[in-house]
Amino acid sequence: MSGRIPEDKIEAIRRSTDIVDVISDYVQLKKQGRNFFGLCPFHGESTPSFSVAPDKQIYHCFGCGTGGNAFSFLMEIEGYNFIEAVQVLGQKSGIELPEIQDRESSGSKASENDVIYKAHDFLAKLYNHCMVKTPEGKSAREYLNDRGFTDEMIEEFQLGFAPDSWDYATNYLQKRNYPLPKVADAGLLAKREFDGKYFDRFRNRIMFPIWDPKGRTVAFGGRIIGSGEPKYLNSPETTLFQKGKFLYGFHLTRSAIRMKDQAILLEGYVDVITAYGNGVQNVVASLGTALTKDQAKLIRRQTESAVICYDSDKAGTQAAIRAADELIEAGCYVRIAKMPDGLDPDDYIQTYGAERFEKDVIGAAPTVMAFKMEVLRSGKNLSDEGERIRYIEEVLKEISGLTKAVERDHYLRQLSEEFSLSLDALKQQVFQFHKEGKNKKDNAPPKRDNNARKNFYVKKKLLPAYQNAERILLAYMMRDLDVAEKVQEEVGGSFNIDEHSAIAAYLYSFYANGHDADVSQFMEQLTDPNLVKIASELAMMDLNEDVSDKELQDYIRQVLNYPEWIKIEEREKEKKEAEMKQDFVQAAKIAMEILEMKKNIKKTF
Repeated sequence: MSGRIPEDKIEAIRRSTDIVDVISDYVQLKKQGRNFFGLCPFHGESTPSFSVAPDKQIYHCFGCGTGGNAFSFLMEIEGYNFIEAVQVLGQKSGIELPEIQDRESSGSKASENDVIYKAHDFLAKLYNHCMVKTPEGKSAREYLNDRGFTDEMIEEFQLGFAPDSWDYATNYLQKRNYPLPKVADAGLLAKREFDGKYFDRFRNRIMFPIWDPKGRTVAFGGRIIGSGEPKYLNSPETTLFQKGKFLYGFHLTRSAIRMKDQAILLEGYVDVITAYGNGVQNVVASLGTALTKDQAKLIRRQTESAVICYDSDKAGTQAAIRAADELIEAGCYVRIAKMPDGLDPDDYIQTYGAERFEKDVIGAAPTVMAFKMEVLRSGKNLSDEGERIRYIEEVLKEISGLTKAVERDHYLRQLSEEFSLSLDALKQQVFQFHKEGKNKKDNAPPKRDNNARKNFYVKKKLLPAYQNAERILLAYMMRDLDVAEKVQEEVGGSFNIDEHSAIAAYLYSFYANGHDADVSQFMEQLTDPNLVKIASELAMMDLNEDVSDKELQDYIRQVLNYPEWIKIEEREKEKKEAEMKQDFVQAAKIAMEILEMKKNIKKTF
């Protein structure tokens, strides 16, 4: 076994891979001109700044600066090392690779995580076997069958059963030499305080494996069979599992969400399994908590359209409104479905079928504002003047928070017509509420953005002429071997920005090894992530197809002259100092030197 993949195999995989297809598995892309754009999966944003260039087979985010090719994309988004990324794309391309011993995964942390992943996977299979194949799982099987779960649904979601035993899972893990302390730290077992012995955390429960976006089991949710508390017991948060960052079923439903360009957000495991098993597959659920910003961003990267379908009780209604606010902030167009009283999505689909659920519940879902208006109206006697005025004021406060003028106008006209009120008066009241809300927001303490990625390219500024010239030269050099050779002859490594000098050195070496101009292949040579970001941005620059010799010479002159201009600036300061000391002879001497230096610069070109 080898720790290397032959270069010809890597090159074959790279050439057979379409970066747009790879990234489309994670980001909803839309074509604009020659490139595709979407929301960056590496930082939070509501306006697309993530660009994919199919002709160059690279990507670059103009917001956070990240960039690279198909290999580096998988490495960053999935946490793969290079060998794993090549293997995944090789499998997609149908290119067979030799068996490889992955040296990059041999670190202690990676090895420790691998053990925990395997322990989760082992228990998922063990619990599923117990459910499907053993007498102990009979009651759980009957319970699920009574709830309408088919064998296919049980297998698809790998549902299982943890017997009412203190050591069922513990014994199996111990027999297979899993390190029990580490397994306990991962939340799969618990430890008795009085004697230090390990025991099963989950007992007499139907087990729902929880997966990360790669489809690896990282946690469990367990529902009690019969009476007992808590009804649901979930794995604790660990280094592998943070419930606010994952969505239940996401790895199974992601492709359906992108295909339908819509995500249906449900409340629980059972709702997702029932919907998915009955053909409504563009569904996900948050993991027993209010929808978080990370979960909202995860949805937005797949689609702009989201429908929230929670229980119809008060708690479900309030949770739906909070989830809608998060999704709207993430940049989604949101609607909230109305469930009949007493029914959740699972009950509805079991009773009326999936087709009616899609048509009468999801298809008929009102906008968030229309939903809020119905909620505010509920329980009020609008024939009573006081309650009617209170309702109108509550609606106006909600309208004042809408960001789109057309939407505000639409609902104001509805109120005006329904209650025969002056549209101007309603607009004036909305403006007042908006002003009050803005003052509160302005006076609130600033929020710290702990997730902001600090990068030179986040905030653009006007660059000095020499720096801009270096960037343009490098961009042309990556596209054209002849330009690179000319720049190497006249500039060599004399770029003034260290990163630019490093990229140039890599380019000279790349072409010297017989490669043709190929941005995607070149970026594989860059080992410094910062250089990859800069190179990807330069590769995305909008340049003329050809550069004239005169234009090229002008950029080269800007680069080579910059050190001389720095010296001139230093002499200018010395001249001013001499003048301040009234040493006019020295000042005149320096002035002549400056004049000579400027003449020499002009003579050079």
